[in-house]
Amino acid sequence: MFLGPIVYTAASVALFILAIAFLLAGWRVIAGPTLPDRVLALDTLSGIAIGFIAVVAVKTGFTLYIDIAIALGLVGFLATVAFARFVLSQGGEYGSNQSGRYERKADRAGKRAARRKGRGGKS
Repeated sequence: MFLGPIVYTAASVALFILAIAFLLAGWRVIAGPTLPDRVLALDTLSGIAIGFIAVVAVKTGFTLYIDIAIALGLVGFLATVAFARFVLSQGGEYGSNQSGRYERKADRAGKRAARRKGRGGKS
């Protein structure tokens, strides 16, 4: 299949940009300070891989790659849900507070102690 020079150049530029994004997301997986950061980076990596497959499908004209990208999207979504459930059930360092935001459990314990101290021991 013949691609015009504009489509071929755009696909090459897209592959280059996706490669940079893949490296940056891979770095976040390795150096991410927290587990939720790593989970988000893994989800980003699956999205970037889908982008790679889609651009390769456009460059080669082989439409089976689109089906592979859809299957990868489903697997990536299920993996993200599984990781999120793991983080929530972990009960480790992170948990949600009443507003739904995540913070360190030590910070929440310190806030509770400060509230109790502010009451002056009265109930």
